[in-house]
Amino acid sequence: MVDRDRLPGRDGTPAGSAALDELEQAMALCLNSLHRCMTRCMASAGRAGMSPLEILILQEAEAHGPPRRFADLCLSLGIEDQHQAHYAIRKLVAAGLLRQGRDGKEKTVAATPEGHALCLRYRAVRQQSLDPLRPGQADGLPGMAALLRDLSGLYDHAARAASTW
Repeated sequence: MVDRDRLPGRDGTPAGSAALDELEQAMALCLNSLHRCMTRCMASAGRAGMSPLEILILQEAEAHGPPRRFADLCLSLGIEDQHQAHYAIRKLVAAGLLRQGRDGKEKTVAATPEGHALCLRYRAVRQQSLDPLRPGQADGLPGMAALLRDLSGLYDHAARAASTW
């Protein structure tokens, strides 16, 4: 049986391509808005100039309490380029927000008390900034997060498949 969603349209583009284009444009718009919101909320929390990756790494390290293995942190954030993560961690350590350690041969990172306090201020600013969510919208956030994780898995799979062509 032929899958009509995979057949090319009259102009030669695959069926469903326009919908994927629209989805990717919306995700890019959302990602850029998220990065802008993250950096401005962090600046309002008292730390201007942090990159979105630095903010994500700090939050991930702080949220888990005990020292986090570097490889686990990269895996949970979907960071493929570990050089960027190493650079961000070095900057966070130099700023006194993270501390590095070792667990055997594994590198670990954990938030310092200053890093923990900054994350609390950041979350407070973010909460105030996003307070205009309409009633019921906040209830749908866990479902949206699950959908975005599913999409991330699909796009990771597509990236692996595309690299073998």
